[in-house]
Amino acid sequence: MKKDSSSLKIALLSVHSCPLQKLGGEDTGGMSVYIRELARELGSRGHQVDIYTRAHDPRDQQVYYLDTNVRLIHIEAGRVEEINKLAIFPHARDLARNLNRFKRQNNIEYDVIHSHYWLSGLVGLWLHQWWNIPHVTMFHTLGAVKNTVGIGELEPELRITSERDVAAGCDRVIAATKRERNDLINYYGASADNIAVIPCGINLDLFSPVDMQLARQRLGMNGHKVILYVGRINPLKGLDSLIEAVNHMNDADVRLVVVGGDHEQNHSDKLVDYAGQIDHSELPYYYSAADVCVIPSHYETFCLVALESLACGTPLVATDVGGIGSLIKQGENGHILEDNDPERMAHAVKTVLAGKYPKNAARDAVLKYDWSNIVDVMIAQYRSVSSKSLN
Repeated sequence: MKKDSSSLKIALLSVHSCPLQKLGGEDTGGMSVYIRELARELGSRGHQVDIYTRAHDPRDQQVYYLDTNVRLIHIEAGRVEEINKLAIFPHARDLARNLNRFKRQNNIEYDVIHSHYWLSGLVGLWLHQWWNIPHVTMFHTLGAVKNTVGIGELEPELRITSERDVAAGCDRVIAATKRERNDLINYYGASADNIAVIPCGINLDLFSPVDMQLARQRLGMNGHKVILYVGRINPLKGLDSLIEAVNHMNDADVRLVVVGGDHEQNHSDKLVDYAGQIDHSELPYYYSAADVCVIPSHYETFCLVALESLACGTPLVATDVGGIGSLIKQGENGHILEDNDPERMAHAVKTVLAGKYPKNAARDAVLKYDWSNIVDVMIAQYRSVSSKSLN
């Protein structure tokens, strides 16, 4: 593991999502994985990383040591309980003040703030002013784009306005794809010069192929063909279309395994097994046990599931959202769909189940996204904004 010549002290802000929680809940999706893996790689290089999140469970310690040089710090803002993301907004200023007090009491100095999601971005703006250090932000999803898709509940104007303010007030916006960069410019008037495109990363040590039979034995799966869905149970994710597609296949030998959701779903479909929320370390077994992983989303900014599946050698069927189009080579490691029409999805899944998709063709497509490569570029951005602030 290489060490960087000079270390940085970085405050990562994840106000509404705690990286310790199990994956698949409403607020514990790809962003939580991203923050945890980014911090892990930064810490392994010798950088000091503190992840700040809102205290939501009175049983939690204030400080956890997650990895080498990485701490998770809970900051109180409002009652210490689980609340809706939007309900955090009235407490955001108090969270910033209490975070600032923690920093002062513990004599901590940071070189850069990196906020994630719009609520963290607002906190980052205040800390940027108080601490006089650079503020880098990443939105992960954009409210204006979600509203354009028109699936699920509309995002409030409060979020749209806040995202516009954060994009204008920070030192650098990180976009996961060129498509997201264009959305930031078109919907928020963000400065093109202030946006850096850095894709998401993948932990290739964790996500690697496991023998299918061994994976299935571990998970207690039988001899069915396994179609895998990994993600939150949310209308934007398109799971309803995938379930319809599986039924349209009319194949009793097929099972759809759904990883994610806050509890076991009350669904009467005999072709669907709900695994619920699982530990991140278990995911490679699910990918390796599957014949195909399907991503039926209406909207993604990048989609870590695509990286994880391919890294485990499992082909994809996916809608052309986020950065998935750059990962799939049609007919070699999966199939891209123009939309999530159930009949077309069913046809694509059947094609993959009937074909031969070598594991190396899938894994080779994501090797360049190893976290070591992504963090090289991220650190360059941290140093760039830091040097600008000194001039």
